[in-house]
This record gives sequence, C-alpha cells and structure tokens, in this order.
Amino acid sequence: MFRFQIKSYCPNTFARTGLFSTPHGPVETPRFMPVGTLGTVKGLTASQLIETGAQMILANTYHLHLQPGEEIVAEAGGLHKFMGWDGPILTDSGGFQVFSLSEINTITDEGVSFRNPRNGSQIHLTPERAIEIQEALGADVVMAFDQCPPSTAIEKDVDLACKRTHDWLERCVNTHKRSDQALFGIVQGGCFPELRKQSAEIVSSFNLPGIAIGGVSVGESVTHIHTTIRQVTPLLPGDRPRYLMGVGTLREMAMAVANGIDLFDCVLPTRLGRHGTAMVNGERWNMRNACFRHDHRPLDSSCPCQACRKHTRAYLHHLVRSDELLGLSLLSLHNLSHLIRFTTSMSHAIKDGCFSEDFAPWQTDSAAHYTW
Repeated sequence: MFRFQIKSYCPNTFARTGLFSTPHGPVETPRFMPVGTLGTVKGLTASQLIETGAQMILANTYHLHLQPGEEIVAEAGGLHKFMGWDGPILTDSGGFQVFSLSEINTITDEGVSFRNPRNGSQIHLTPERAIEIQEALGADVVMAFDQCPPSTAIEKDVDLACKRTHDWLERCVNTHKRSDQALFGIVQGGCFPELRKQSAEIVSSFNLPGIAIGGVSVGESVTHIHTTIRQVTPLLPGDRPRYLMGVGTLREMAMAVANGIDLFDCVLPTRLGRHGTAMVNGERWNMRNACFRHDHRPLDSSCPCQACRKHTRAYLHHLVRSDELLGLSLLSLHNLSHLIRFTTSMSHAIKDGCFSEDFAPWQTDSAAHYTW
C-alpha cells in the first residue's frame, strides 16, 4: 500500500521530487504538511485545507488520547472520518511531548509517565501503548515513540536518549501490526555528530517505509540545524521518504530540500495566523500595525488563497484589530498556502532543473527576498 517513487533530481544538489503513495492518496514531495494536533488544523475546515494545496496533515497521539480518546475516534471509523479529511494523515507518537512537557513527566527505560493536565491523573505512555493508540486512530503514517532531548542536554544525556529511542523503536516495530499503516522511525542525537551518525545507521537498519529526523528546531541554533541536516540526510536510505520534523521556515526548508529532504511540518503558520501575523515573501507582517489601515491592496497579489483573492490588507487589519475570528482564520489559511506554495515551487524548480539558481538565495543568512 505504500510506495515512494523518485520522479526527478536537480543537478548540482541532492534535491529531488517524489510521489509517496498511501491508502488515502498520494503525496507529492517536497511538501509541507499542516499540523492538526487535536484532529483539526486550528480555525480551518477540511475544504479550506484542500484550498491551501495540503495533501497530508498531522495529528498527535498524546493529545488525542487525552481528548476525546482513541476509542471514540475508532467508533467513528477512524481519524479520517472523525475529522472529515479524506487525504493522508500522519500521527506523531507523543515523543515530542516528552520534550515539550518535561515539567510534568518522568522518563524511564520502560516509557514516560505524564501527569494529565486536565485532571491530574497519571498517564503511562510506552512504545507499545503509543502504537496501540495510533492503530486505533487509523492514520496512514504512524511515528515510532522516541525521546527528544532538549538542545541544552549534555552528550551523556543525549546518548541515553538515543539508546532509549532505538530500544523503543524495536518495541514499536514488534508491536505494530496494521499493514495499512506505515511506521516511520526517528533519528535523534542532538547536536553531537557521532551520536547522529549512530542513530541514523541504527534507525535505517530497520528497513522501515520512511525515516524522520527529529530533535531539530527545539532550541538549538540555525547553524546546528543546518549541520545536522547536511550530516544526517546522506546516511538515510535514498529510496524512502525523508521527513524533517518541526521545520517550517523558508530558508531551512530550501536548505533541507537541497540536501534531499522530502517532507516538513511545523505549527508556525497557524500559530502566527492566530496571533495576527501574515507570512509574505519570507517576511512576517503584524497585521495590527497602523500602516495597513488604509492599504486596500491584496495581502499578496501572487497568492491564490481566499484571504488574498477576496480581501484587502485594510480589511484583514480591521478584523485582527477587532479580534474577529475570521481574521485569524484567514491569516492561518494564507500562511499555510504560503508554505505549501513554497514547497510546490521548489518541486517545479527541481523538475525544470533550475532549483540551484532559483532557491540557492534562501540557503544563506543574507538571502534577498525571492518571489515565487
């Protein structure tokens, strides 16, 4: 049910286009994937998501386990039917919550115990339990349970997190039973090159349908992100989709695609939208600013999204200043369209053999703005 076909390469880089086939349809790569943590991309309907060009979206195992519970989702016929999305879905295992909720969890070799933020009860998440929950949710791609250490962790602690991640991956593989779900492993290792190398080799040895690079964009410098991508990507199988977790900035995506990354996700576009910020040609515009009050131009004249086709900067400014939900929804719609258009344009440039010329400026700190 899962197949990854590489369609084209770009000369002088490792950039490539591909087609990842899943039970709920294909995903063209490179591609940005919107994050719908609780079975919803905040503020947007499934129809609006399709308008952005989204092909695959994310949901989160930990949060859906808390509310409404995987049993409710399974009763509804699985996550696709529950949320009304017919395309492919990927569920994160909850490993990121090991990092982001470190103040309310305890980690052992067996798994992670969380204090339920809703009622204070204890939740014990093991690799086996993470897979069981994801199988009940019914996503197309499920992620192995991993330990994501903070960027400040010392080498000894990162080494321990890697050992746990590899042990947990084996337990996930042994637990996973659904043939209509693809299990992806996750490479960890922090900012330590030898640990990254070891992790990439071990995770690759499981011969899984796809592999993710985790533990980036968790507080480390952009330089470390770039170094990790350049080091790890060549060590991963070339015939499987490569997924860079938690990255959604133009420069980092362009650099990652140049090194052979296929898939991305990040909460940034909807989070910015909910705070009244628009992403335009790599810039972030605070739509509350008075400079937009009398500006009756489209937000971005090159963007086909509804926010840009139907409304003006002045109207969006008015909605945001009035705390109207429509304004935040329209900005989220635009921001997702912005990132998906960017990855789609990289795909076109790779096919046309001009990726190096068109997108190289995004790979430097002194990048000029590029209109795609």
